Amino acid sequence: MHRGETAKNALKTTAAILFWIAVWYFLYLLVHQEILLPSPVHVAKRLTELLRTKDFYIETALSLARILAGFFAGVAAGTLIAAATVFCKPLYSLLKPVITLVKTTPVASFILLALVWIKRGGVPSFISFLMVLPIIWANVSKGLAEASPELMEVAKVFRFPVVKRIKDIYIPSAKPYFYAGCTTASGLAWKAGIAAEVISTPDFAIGTHLYNSKIYLETTDLFAWTVVVIILSVIIERLLKLALNRLRG
Repeated sequence: MHRGETAKNALKTTAAILFWIAVWYFLYLLVHQEILLPSPVHVAKRLTELLRTKDFYIETALSLARILAGFFAGVAAGTLIAAATVFCKPLYSLLKPVITLVKTTPVASFILLALVWIKRGGVPSFISFLMVLPIIWANVSKGLAEASPELMEVAKVFRFPVVKRIKDIYIPSAKPYFYAGCTTASGLAWKAGIAAEVISTPDFAIGTHLYNSKIYLETTDLFAWTVVVIILSVIIERLLKLALNRLRG
């Protein structure tokens, strides 16, 4: 992408953001009740105050660590299970109903069940793991299953060892699906992890601040922490895409 086109896209994005901030301010003037809809100016001021505190960075880092731990565990488990189920049909028949159940069950149900099984601090990681696993499993399974039949025939004729088949046929076939799965799963893991924090309220967590803001009707704080969640979501997605693009290269 040329620099001019990149700058043009950035300008369009900035204009769209400014437009919706203007709509937000107009609605604030219309409602004129801070408890229902705070001013974007007040939210920005509160966000600036948060950025000046040490606790903000500690809590944000801990939330990121919890959710990313679940994300990477889900990626690893999903990839391994996909490989196992593609090459072992009985295992596929055995595990598919379980993974389908995980995929279709509401997140809130798993969060409440997790609160019974594990400590509050581990719930966000567990929920992120559960949300990521089915996506990675489905994508990697599809990629492995679509390995080129022609290449497989060549490998059979020339008696390629298992390691060479995996390296030269299966991994290249699964890579695009794996990358797409990681990109999709990262956003879902982040949102589900924050939702888990809101319900489980662990110590030093973004979700706990969201919950407390709602309980004490501190709407400005609620909006400020929501902005933090959105910004971090965008940053995580961009960094992940950058890392995956480097791997492709």
